[in-house]
Amino acid sequence: MNAIRMIQVASGKGGVGKTWFSVSLAHALAGAHRRVLLFDGDLGLANIDVQLGLSPRHDLGDVISGRVALAEAIATYRPSSMGGAEAGGSFDILAGKSGSGVLSALTRPEIAGLAAGLAALSGTYDHIVSDLAAGLDQSVMSLCTNGGVTIVLVSDEPTSLTDAYAFIKLLTMQEPGADIRIVVNMANDRDHARRTHAALTNASRNFLGIEPSFLGFVPRDDMVRDAIRHQMPILFRHPQAKASEAVRKIAGEILTLSARNPRPPEIATRPA
Repeated sequence: MNAIRMIQVASGKGGVGKTWFSVSLAHALAGAHRRVLLFDGDLGLANIDVQLGLSPRHDLGDVISGRVALAEAIATYRPSSMGGAEAGGSFDILAGKSGSGVLSALTRPEIAGLAAGLAALSGTYDHIVSDLAAGLDQSVMSLCTNGGVTIVLVSDEPTSLTDAYAFIKLLTMQEPGADIRIVVNMANDRDHARRTHAALTNASRNFLGIEPSFLGFVPRDDMVRDAIRHQMPILFRHPQAKASEAVRKIAGEILTLSARNPRPPEIATRPA
């Protein structure tokens, strides 16, 4: 397998923690000394900047309007310790523009141009993590055709599973052979996560002829809500939390899958 540069995070359904997971995964990969770009692909309802307490100078709205080039809209997130010193695990962000009708109404050629721009940036980064919008509209599907791996984040709620199945069905129709992997969020334990994955895999095998792999799970953890409330990555605010350990493990799996790093480096358990 080629190095996994492009990582799309999708869900089909909203409310399963997709943006939180995308932020946490980007931070975990950055903590493993990878150059990472986190792209807010939720066109029109972007909120990565809100989760991280950022006010970037430029965003995708400026790119689409032609005011700046795609690369010029990139900002760097640097976690800081209580004393203001940089805490390590920095990564770049390409922010969206929440509530922008312009972004939510992009034409197919404009979306294709955005996807091509991201692909061009992949030579600068080890990984580009794209936080895609919930749903099945054309912008979501177009941003899933950049290769790499598509992570489908699900919970055990029936609506999450049915919407995830619909997403997988549409993606495999559009991109046969797409590398789709499942992460179960808010699981009670590993057995619970495996049962949730099995329910989705059984439907995919029976009706689509594919079996998306289990990439990992994130357990229920009250520290997640606390980190979001304080607009900080959980790996920085609560590095020893169960959810933090789970995301680091998933990041390690991604590194293992990447041919560029057959033996992934150890991911730090706390900020440097």
